[in-house]
Amino acid sequence: MMPTRLASRVFAAITLGWLLAGAPLAHADERWIVLGGDIAATLAALDADANVVARDDTVLYPPQMAALPSVGYLRQLSAESVLSLQPDRVLAAGHAGPQEVLEQLAAVGVTVETINAPPTLDAIADKVRTVGRLTGRSEEGDALASELDQKLERLARLPPLPPTRAMFILQHSGLTPRVAGSDTAAHTALEAISLENAFAAMAGYQSVGAEALAKQAPELVIMSQRGLNALGGEAALWQLPGMALTPAGREQQLIVIDDQALLGFGPRAPDQLLTLRQAAEDLLGAPTTAQVSP
Repeated sequence: MMPTRLASRVFAAITLGWLLAGAPLAHADERWIVLGGDIAATLAALDADANVVARDDTVLYPPQMAALPSVGYLRQLSAESVLSLQPDRVLAAGHAGPQEVLEQLAAVGVTVETINAPPTLDAIADKVRTVGRLTGRSEEGDALASELDQKLERLARLPPLPPTRAMFILQHSGLTPRVAGSDTAAHTALEAISLENAFAAMAGYQSVGAEALAKQAPELVIMSQRGLNALGGEAALWQLPGMALTPAGREQQLIVIDDQALLGFGPRAPDQLLTLRQAAEDLLGAPTTAQVSP
């Protein structure tokens, strides 16, 4: 184990670069645990995942990392579960916890690196640079961050879509759709591709009934493949109470996305946003302006 130290850091976007300028290279025999799908995807994108021996339940990508042993759910960790994998270092998303568990890990000699970043698209590049410096991949991190920023800038320059009210369903079971309101990553994604969130008046993710669906009248449904599968497929979606009363339901306007790639605000998010924008253009008959590859 490495010497006892708590390396849990909170990084503001403007200070990320100089705070981490001297991060050491990892030893080949170090054992890492990654907590958070965005951090795992960043490690993979930087080819910095060779030391990872375990992950938490939210890490579903890349497949080889998802196949590793899990230490439990990101927000409900136990020191015993983590320590059973004998890690030297833990690379954790900012919302991993509880905090006392991370402190217990540090107290017994585990290096705990907490990568705190606001849940915004603008923070993606800084998050990538941070992980790059923490893992001895500074050059790779800077290069990837620049590429991601360019994609987001290109997305921001695209002309507006035709005014369209969309609903983002975050649902894996049940007959009442759980829909994204404001103050959610899904709302940010809708805004980024120039779609109006039909449920922006509510905050967070909430279940909505037939009356609310009919009142807000979304014209387009966006949903993950995982959620659609859990629901029973596309036919089951259109049979949800109240869905037939919406323009989206009547026209069966659906876009299926990878929710972890999109909502985790990791390195896959810019491409997923461009893919979503391109799908929206196709569905709405708008001129094609989005391209996934530069």
